[in-house]
Amino acid sequence: MPDDETLVPLQRVIARRRGREPGPLVVCVAGIHGNEPAGIHACRRVSESLERTPTNFSGEWLALAGNIAALRRNRRFVDEDLNRIWRPERIQDCRSGLPGHATAESLEQDQIMSEVESALASNPTAAYFLDMHTTSAPGASFSVFSDTLRNRKLALSLPGALVLGLEEHLDGTLLNYISRIGHVAVGFESGQHLSPVSVDLHELAIWKTLVLAGCVDRSRIPETVAVAARTQANRVPRIVEIGYRHGVSPDDGFAMEPGFENMREVASSELLARDRNGEVRSRYRGRVLMPLYQKQGSDGFFIVRDVKRIWLSLSTLARRLRMGRLARYLPGVRRHPTLDDALVVEWTVARGFLIDLFHFLGYRRRSADGPGIVMRWMGETPRR
Repeated sequence: MPDDETLVPLQRVIARRRGREPGPLVVCVAGIHGNEPAGIHACRRVSESLERTPTNFSGEWLALAGNIAALRRNRRFVDEDLNRIWRPERIQDCRSGLPGHATAESLEQDQIMSEVESALASNPTAAYFLDMHTTSAPGASFSVFSDTLRNRKLALSLPGALVLGLEEHLDGTLLNYISRIGHVAVGFESGQHLSPVSVDLHELAIWKTLVLAGCVDRSRIPETVAVAARTQANRVPRIVEIGYRHGVSPDDGFAMEPGFENMREVASSELLARDRNGEVRSRYRGRVLMPLYQKQGSDGFFIVRDVKRIWLSLSTLARRLRMGRLARYLPGVRRHPTLDDALVVEWTVARGFLIDLFHFLGYRRRSADGPGIVMRWMGETPRR
């Protein structure tokens, strides 16, 4: 990976390219966590390649730096996690110019949102967002996304595994915000923070997104970059779903046991970490995801389970047939009183099978609401 000193003169807009022909908007956000510079270097590579070898280009590509203040310090964040503050109330405050969030990340959010909204306003066609990340642990690459059919299509084109269900466990992410306003949005985790392969895979992910969007032809993907994807083949299952998140706080004294990689299989009750209360063991058999090997961060680890490809195919068919409309007739289920795209599932029936069925039909758990769980439709339009 290039020397981190190359990040010192970093500006918000890393690269911008507009084609002669109209087309979709592709936005890449790199370094929303300041200790994850691989995406910055990948965006610069793609920009240099497009400049060096001109080609037919349709639409617009915009590459943005995320948390510039944290990138310059090589820290995940300065005051608060920039990828946890994209909640409706914070966004409204940001648009209104209201005081009250005097943090370094509030300024970063304001500038990112200004660039994004300006790009969306000038390009009314389809928009694709690629949020680029790395992890503190080694292991295979993977994609995370709000589980809509359009997001699935982009995620399936990227190297590595598909991780379903993250939106049930994390709130205030950039991905959730972009999906909520109706655009395609996928987060791509390319590997360990400072691994050169992470830059290669991020570069490949950018090219793949540009190809899927129709901005460039597939032939533009450099062969040397495509080779990086082959190293990921057959290393992990293609699809997994998050079943458990182990949240941590600075006072927990959390320390992951050494040697865990993304997607490594773990047994039920296997020792994963230690904190001030003693041993932290896996609640069940599965795979560990994003084990925390850095000081900052509120996610100690996730446990995921394998999902068969046929499940994804049948789920896609069910959504296209709009079978999600039938969910409100299930026992113990009622319409949400104020949200058009949500149902409330009574706690007495909110068991594993029924929740899995809701996932299959296109719903995800958003919150607890008194006597039940709020399940919101993740499709492109509400189903009532």
